[in-house]
Amino acid sequence: MNDREQQTIQLLKQIIEPNLNNDIVSLGMVRNLKLVDDYVYLKLYLGSHQYDLKGKVQAALSTLDWCKKPYIQVCNIPGVKLTLAISSGKGGVGKSTTSVNFAMALSLSGVKVGLLDADVYGPNIPQMLGLKQSEVQAIDTPLGQKFIPLEAHGIKVMSVGLLAEPERPLAWRGPVLHKIITQFINDVEWGELDYLLIDLPPGTGDAQITIVQESPICGVVMVTTPQQVALSDVRRGIYMFRQVGVPVLGIVENMSYLVDERGKRTSVFGSGGGKQIAQELSAPLLGQIPLDPRICSGGDEGNPIAISQPDSLAAQIFNQISLALIQTFNL
Repeated sequence: MNDREQQTIQLLKQIIEPNLNNDIVSLGMVRNLKLVDDYVYLKLYLGSHQYDLKGKVQAALSTLDWCKKPYIQVCNIPGVKLTLAISSGKGGVGKSTTSVNFAMALSLSGVKVGLLDADVYGPNIPQMLGLKQSEVQAIDTPLGQKFIPLEAHGIKVMSVGLLAEPERPLAWRGPVLHKIITQFINDVEWGELDYLLIDLPPGTGDAQITIVQESPICGVVMVTTPQQVALSDVRRGIYMFRQVGVPVLGIVENMSYLVDERGKRTSVFGSGGGKQIAQELSAPLLGQIPLDPRICSGGDEGNPIAISQPDSLAAQIFNQISLALIQTFNL
């Protein structure tokens, strides 16, 4: 890193996002920073409530005596305040189930929520929300054709699974996959949303990197199980997000324990994994979701436990997680 690049980054680190009380570089809002001759180029990823930060970046870069002009490209999803990703290091840990119930808990708290199912390998969210055979429509807008999200239980929903034939594999290769994902991020008419949740594919491959690079994700929630064997996968995921500048907001430990009729807890899949990785990687443990057959049946029937069994322990924990994140962002 040369002196000019260091000077530029230090200036940008002085600009604080007031809701998160952190600088825009650490929050991953500044990406693709390039210095070419006497010009600065960067992409600034913002929510709909953060547009004033562009002026602050412009003013800061204008103080560089060697910079003839800064070029700032604002990247955002129109109408969306905050975009959060839900991720996992491996499949089968309940990431999509967590995404659905997390979205429901947020919606029940009174905020406007959208859910984008970007899991191209297993787009199950339409079924989990009772939208099995729904058709996606598009409208013409001044910015071109836009998909109209569907609605279920008060949240807006879009899924790659809605564009594929039922029960057929989504066998998309690199370039096509990139194009589909980019289109889903940029070409959905979400309207006004407080939160847009993106359910990512499991792992750390092309699809995840494309979504992170093409969308203004301001944080990610990692989902894991308590067993030790899952920890290495979580580490890879957390390192990937931190490497590309996306903050890890916390960890949700799913299938943590089983509660019997007497209230006794049994750790079916081991214990301590979530707490261990949270301490090791300095990421808060947001909640531990118990094993509950109603979580499974609710997903199969399109009636998530967060609304079908609001008094259940699992629903209460999803509510606690949503309230913790609402307080973090303080919209």
